[in-house]
Amino acid sequence: MTRTRTTRLRRPLLTGITAVAAMAVTAGLVAATAEPAKAATGPKLSLIAATTSLTLTSWKEDPGVYLDLGTYLTAEGRPLELKVTRKSYKDPVTVTQTVYEGGKAKAKTLPKGTVKDFSGLPGFAEITVTDKAGKKVLNRTEDFCPNNASGRVRPDAPATSKYPESCPTNPFTLGSVWGVEQGWAANTYAGSYTEPVALAAGTYTAKVGVAKKYRDLFGIANKPATVKVTVVERSYEDDQGAAGSAASRSATAGEHTGHEAAHQAPAAHAGHGPGRAPTPAQAAAPVTSGAGASYNVGHGPLRAAPPALPWALKKQQAARSAPVGDKGGQTDGSRKAPALQPLAERPAGKASVPDVPKPDLRSLPAYGIVVTDGEEDIPGKDYLAFSANVWNAGPAQLVVDGFRSPGKAKMDAYQYFYDAKGKQVGYAPTGTMEWDPRPGHVHWHFTDFASYRLLKADKKEAVRSGKEAFCLANTDAIDYTVKNANWHPFNTDLSTACGEENSISVREVLDVGSGDTYSQDLPGQSFDITDVPNGTYYIQVLANPEKRLKETNLDNNSALRKIVLGGKPDARTVTVPAHDLVNAN
Repeated sequence: MTRTRTTRLRRPLLTGITAVAAMAVTAGLVAATAEPAKAATGPKLSLIAATTSLTLTSWKEDPGVYLDLGTYLTAEGRPLELKVTRKSYKDPVTVTQTVYEGGKAKAKTLPKGTVKDFSGLPGFAEITVTDKAGKKVLNRTEDFCPNNASGRVRPDAPATSKYPESCPTNPFTLGSVWGVEQGWAANTYAGSYTEPVALAAGTYTAKVGVAKKYRDLFGIANKPATVKVTVVERSYEDDQGAAGSAASRSATAGEHTGHEAAHQAPAAHAGHGPGRAPTPAQAAAPVTSGAGASYNVGHGPLRAAPPALPWALKKQQAARSAPVGDKGGQTDGSRKAPALQPLAERPAGKASVPDVPKPDLRSLPAYGIVVTDGEEDIPGKDYLAFSANVWNAGPAQLVVDGFRSPGKAKMDAYQYFYDAKGKQVGYAPTGTMEWDPRPGHVHWHFTDFASYRLLKADKKEAVRSGKEAFCLANTDAIDYTVKNANWHPFNTDLSTACGEENSISVREVLDVGSGDTYSQDLPGQSFDITDVPNGTYYIQVLANPEKRLKETNLDNNSALRKIVLGGKPDARTVTVPAHDLVNAN
């Protein structure tokens, strides 16, 4: 792809031509320049520092400093809006910028290689740190997600930003929208996409600038921000004793609130509870693409996956952790969004499926694929754990209400349909909802939403996961460029829509553009491969297996991911080839 350019007419030299010709040329130039082409315009972007000095914490148990230096990119005049897409997993990720010509929005294709994935603009911020003596101790670059924690810089700016809350990290994301609202500023700190740096206690000077290629691309002035930094060393143990609880520890860890949670994502749907702050041991652990996929990917600055740990160990760590919430620029996926209210009573009258827009459920290939020993460390038992996502390509929401008859253990589930104006125009029964009392679940599951199967090389079934019931939540932003995509879904965590044991009714929604990730790392959910021979297999993720839900298309509900099993009993291995251009296990 080439970058769109605008040109200006230039007056040619008139040497060597007759006066008549010169007059003709001049007249032609006057006519041509009478109505000059209107240049496409974008926002005026600037790098600013919120403060000239700050204090950062280095923890003894997890040494290193996270360089949240309080530098922001501001947008004036127009918002900075980027649309990042790929046509398929065989195609590279490309990006266009929304610019304006004659007051009308148009897409400007940015140069190839501007982005490499959906996590942000690579190498955007250039950071240099010098010590008290003026010696350079650090020189690094960091990526920038325009959807980072942000806020208004002037009172007449829009009250809310229309852009999503972070950049998605699901390896099979298809499309994203990034933006800095006009009159707003987005933190240039790379958050969970960066690593801490080793800085001893003391004072430093940090200089933050924008890389030249982005200054040229977006017209940003070369004016680096300078921040005085004081590094202090603290201990989790001392901090816990002073605060009296682990909750306060997560609220004070570093100047970027909830660093522990931001730098290590809790497991999505594996525990079926709100986001949990990890223990220091988790925070210090190396990140892998393990079975525990990130919680609320695309709605908070989280990593793609926490370390793959046996479930028993995860459970112990979760029990020691304290809940965290949204504070001071943090969106960690644990927020309590307004509950999605079902109708006051179950529908009456004749069920019907009107000719109106419907959801389109699609499966993503499995990822986060590892071999574990399950909940109990039982010699000779091997399980294949993985993460799976079913998303809604639209153009309509999937809306399912469950209604309970007094004294009944299950709810009757109904799918609702709406016209273009949002008016309910029909409904159809679609199975049941059941209460799951197991620790880590404790909510209502909609049955038969998806099915997971391990297929042999000839695509015949070898093992089926016992997991087929779900509480729907918009945990991942999969493609926010599709028609009617909701960039701010309500139920991005399970606490918003899954009900209580005494609920009489619940509403579960899968919004357009978002998907629901489940980590199949519990016995009964993961595949028991103890007696499965080594060889080539496929993990199948199948949405709407019984075809009870009404969709626009039922032909795209299955996704396959090739794997190769090896090893010996109690020491099985799994090799995961790249899926086209996506090389994530």
